[in-house]
Amino acid sequence: MPSDESLPRMIGESACFLEMQEHVSQVAPLNKPVLIVGERGTGKELIASRLHYLSARWQNNFLKINCAALSDALLEAQLFGHEAGAFTGATGQRKGLFERADGGTLFLDELANTAMPVQEKILRVIEYGEFERLGGNQTLKVDVRLVAATNEDLPALGRAGKFREDLIDRLAFDVVTLPPLRVRKEDILVLAEHFAISMVKEMGEDFFAGFSEAVQRQLLGYSWPGNIRELKNVIERAVYQHPNKTVTRLVFNPFESPYRPALSPVREMAESTAPAGSAEALPTPCAPAPADRSAEWDGQALDFRQHIQDYETDLLRKALEHCQFNQRKTATHLNLSYHQLRGYLRKYDLLS
Repeated sequence: MPSDESLPRMIGESACFLEMQEHVSQVAPLNKPVLIVGERGTGKELIASRLHYLSARWQNNFLKINCAALSDALLEAQLFGHEAGAFTGATGQRKGLFERADGGTLFLDELANTAMPVQEKILRVIEYGEFERLGGNQTLKVDVRLVAATNEDLPALGRAGKFREDLIDRLAFDVVTLPPLRVRKEDILVLAEHFAISMVKEMGEDFFAGFSEAVQRQLLGYSWPGNIRELKNVIERAVYQHPNKTVTRLVFNPFESPYRPALSPVREMAESTAPAGSAEALPTPCAPAPADRSAEWDGQALDFRQHIQDYETDLLRKALEHCQFNQRKTATHLNLSYHQLRGYLRKYDLLS
């Protein structure tokens, strides 16, 4: 068993955090699949790593893959490997992650993004410990512990026919749900100081002078939609801007500037216009109340671009909040494709 110093470090003292840590310690020694559920930036990969290193498999491979980062075909090839000639460009045999993780742990992040055929193959590995490489006819046997993570409501996806319910049953031997940072108030300043001290060391400075009272109030009052990852970015940015000084100012959005280039929203707005008759598909909780702008026409110039930008930004923020910052749900909610939504979030600096 690895020493405490070699385990992935997780910091916190709130009751919900300690309860979650105890849950992880209890399920880690078992050779059973575990599903980790949590918002973006809550530390799902750290939990997966902790599950591995607290198990009897800790000396073997711990491999990981983000299922949302690859196309369906490429993901299947990465997971199960392929034989030479299995597809264009497959010039030789390649072992997949399941084969390479034999005896260890495989972490599948963003599991909800896997296609049904891939889900079926994953299910077979969990049930029987066997699979074939793409283009192959030899059945391979492996002993792999599967840990998966998602920020989606998998049971709801299962009921909607978008995720295999039998795979959910196999994966959910136990489910570890990570509390978001906004409910871990006791941990915010502890984490902030840890990130600040680490940044000071990285910069080669002598000491961390601390946070002003106003900054501490800001840290505790902010909702942290990006959770711990966002907190780390905000703190490191603030420390680098206040070398050897008390941090008196936080920058939550580094793109904010009076000199930001003008946007041209008209074309993108036209591309994302919903088809005729689809207005009912846009649920009302996300739609901003129509404003009375008649006074703005009384002889005054109207900044069309700014009004469009404000409207779209407000709509996106409300949609994200309503969908608990799950981008795929938000895209569906707004009748956009996932890539269209990502384009809008980049355009208005709403990605964190």
